[in-house]
Amino acid sequence: MREKIQAIIEKNNCKSLLMNILLDIQSEFGYIPGEAVNEIAVKFKISQVEVEQTLSFYHFFTQKPKGKYLVYLNNSVVAGFSGRKEVAKAFEEAAGCKFGETTPDGLIGLYDTACIGMNDQEPAALINGIPFPGLNPSNAKELVAGFRSGKSVNQMNPNPVKNNLKKKGKVLFTDYTPGTSIKKIAGMTPEEVLNEVKASNIRGRGGAGFPTGLKWEFCTKFKAEERFVVCNADEGEPGTFKDRVLLTEMPYLVFEGMTIGGYAIGAKEGILYLRNEYDYMLGHLEKTLENLRNQNYLGKNIAGKTGFDFDIRIQLGAGAYVCGEESALIESCEGKRGEPRNRPPFPVQCGYKNQPTIVNNVETLSSIVRIIENGSAWFHAMGTKNSAGTKLLSISGDCKEPGVYEIEWGMSIEEMLKMAGAENTKAVQVGGPSGRLIGKKEFGRLISTDDLSTGGAMIVIGEQRNILKDVVLNFMEFFIDESCGSCVPCRALTVAIKNKLDDIIQGKGRPSDIDQLLKWGKSMKDLNRCGLGQSAANPVLLSIENFREEYDRLIKPQDELFYEFDLMASVKDSCDFVKRIPK
Repeated sequence: MREKIQAIIEKNNCKSLLMNILLDIQSEFGYIPGEAVNEIAVKFKISQVEVEQTLSFYHFFTQKPKGKYLVYLNNSVVAGFSGRKEVAKAFEEAAGCKFGETTPDGLIGLYDTACIGMNDQEPAALINGIPFPGLNPSNAKELVAGFRSGKSVNQMNPNPVKNNLKKKGKVLFTDYTPGTSIKKIAGMTPEEVLNEVKASNIRGRGGAGFPTGLKWEFCTKFKAEERFVVCNADEGEPGTFKDRVLLTEMPYLVFEGMTIGGYAIGAKEGILYLRNEYDYMLGHLEKTLENLRNQNYLGKNIAGKTGFDFDIRIQLGAGAYVCGEESALIESCEGKRGEPRNRPPFPVQCGYKNQPTIVNNVETLSSIVRIIENGSAWFHAMGTKNSAGTKLLSISGDCKEPGVYEIEWGMSIEEMLKMAGAENTKAVQVGGPSGRLIGKKEFGRLISTDDLSTGGAMIVIGEQRNILKDVVLNFMEFFIDESCGSCVPCRALTVAIKNKLDDIIQGKGRPSDIDQLLKWGKSMKDLNRCGLGQSAANPVLLSIENFREEYDRLIKPQDELFYEFDLMASVKDSCDFVKRIPK
C-alpha cells in the first residue's frame, strides 16, 4: 500500500495538487487510508491536520471503505416528484441495509447525494461514478441482484443517459467547425478580441449577469507574473444540467472559449474545474483536449502564431456545492477546502495562485466562440437590449418535455411552460434553490437580466405539490448539508429555519413563527459572506411572499395551542452522550 501511495504522490508532486492526490488514492483503494494522510504530510512538510481539513470538506472523500458497489441516489426535489422514495425503499429491501449504511459484507453502500445533473430523467443515481437515470423499484432490485452476482457496473445500466436537447438556437447548438474562431483571433490583437467581446454585451450566464468583457478588461489592468483562465463546470445548482449537455455535445466550444479568453488577457494556462459528479466525462474531455493539441489549437504557437501559447488542464472536484462560487472554486483548485474568500480583492486581481484570474462558466465561454466567429453585432441582434444572445434553460419537474432549451432572452415564463408541455402549474423555481420561487401572478415575467435573471435552472411545480413539504423543506435540508460552516448564521440559522419549518408542517407552528422566519432570513442576507449563505433562506422567504396561504393553513391561532415541556426528555440526548444520569 505504501509504495502505491508514494507513487501517486510523486505523479502529482505539488502541494497545490492535493485534490488530485486524494482522488487518485481513493480511486486506487476505494477510500483514503490513514497511512496516506501521513505520507502526504511528510512529503510536503505540512501537518496531518492540513491534509485532513481538505479531505473532510468534500462529500465524496471517505476514510473508510463504503462498499464495492457504491450507490449515491439523488435526493433533489424533482427526484422526490418522480418516485425517489419508492426507489430508495427497493434498494434498501434488496440490499438489506438502510441509506447511509454499507452492507455487513462490505459489498454494497447506499448513500444520499444532492443533484447529480440528471433532473430531466429522475430518479437517478451515481453507481461507482456512472450515472443511472430513469430508475424504478424493479430495476433497482435488479441492480442489487447484479451486484451480488459480480457484474461490472458498465454491464448493468438499464437506461443510458439522454441529453434531451429539446430546442436548438442560433448560438450554441448549431453547426460549427472546431478551430474557426481560434484561427480568426490569430489575426487579431488581444485588444481587438477584448473589444469585440465588450461590444457584444454578453453577460455571464451563471446568474449574476456581470458583463464578461468588463471582467476580462479588469483582469488585464493588474500587473502580474502570469494570468489564468478558469472555466467553472461545477454545475451544482439543483435543477440545472445544461453544462452536462454542452460538455458532451459541444466540448470544442468550451475549450476554444477558454483559449480565446487566454489570448485576450495574456494567460498561458487554463483550468476546467469539473464537478465530481461528471467524472464519467473525463475521458471524453481529455480526448477532446488531445485532438485540439494535435491540430495546433492548444499548446505552443497556436494556429501558427508565434507566442500564442495556451494549454488547459482538468481539475476534478470532490463534491461541494459551494465550489460553484468562484473564489471557493479557486481555493479547491489550489488543493484546499472550498471555502469562499473575503472580497475584495476579487479574482480578476488576486485569483489562482494569487494571480489575476478570470472565472467564467461553460455556457459563457462557449458563447464567446460564436461571437468571435460571427461578430458582436450578430450576437447583439438577439435577445433584449440589456440581455444579448441566447440562454440555455434546464427545464424539469412537472412537465411533459423536460430537457435543455436554447432560447433568446425575453421569453415569458408562460411561454416557457407551454414550450415544455407544462399544465396545471402552481409554481416555478427559477435559478435553483438559491433563486426565486414564483407563483402564477408572475408567469408573465420575462427571462432576462432586466426582469427575471437566471442561471438557467427551471423547476416546474404542479398544482398537486405541497410547496412547504415537497419543495421548501428539501431545499433547506440541501443548504444545511452544503454550508461550508465558516459563517455562524449560515451554520446555525439554516438549521433553526429548517426546524421551525418542520414545526409548522407538523401543525405546531405559532402565529409569531412567520415573523421569526422573516427576521432570520434578513440576518442570513446581511451577515453571511458568500452567495450561498446570503441566499440560503430564499426558499422560505419567497414561499412566504408568494404562498403565504400554505403557511396560514397550518398555523393555529395562539389560543388553540397547548404546549408541554418534558425536562427529562429534552436533556436525554445530551445526558446519553456524556453518560450522565439525570436526576
